[in-house]
Amino acid sequence: LGTEQVIEIGETNRLEIREGKAFMIYADCPDQLCVHQKAISKDRETIVCLPNRVVVQITGGEEGVYDSIAK
Repeated sequence: LGTEQVIEIGETNRLEIREGKAFMIYADCPDQLCVHQKAISKDRETIVCLPNRVVVQITGGEEGVYDSIAK
């Protein structure tokens, strides 16, 4: 997260690292849920693109405020 860059994930997805956060900026899947998901920057946060079988997870980052949330 320390280096601003765009990462091609195969031919199906594109991830951008900007201002210490990771965003999925492109996916060729029909639902686009991963593209509309919020940016991630805390330890164990994930972005998942199920149709393309892509999982992006932050490891070793700053701990999040909550361990889990239940409603």
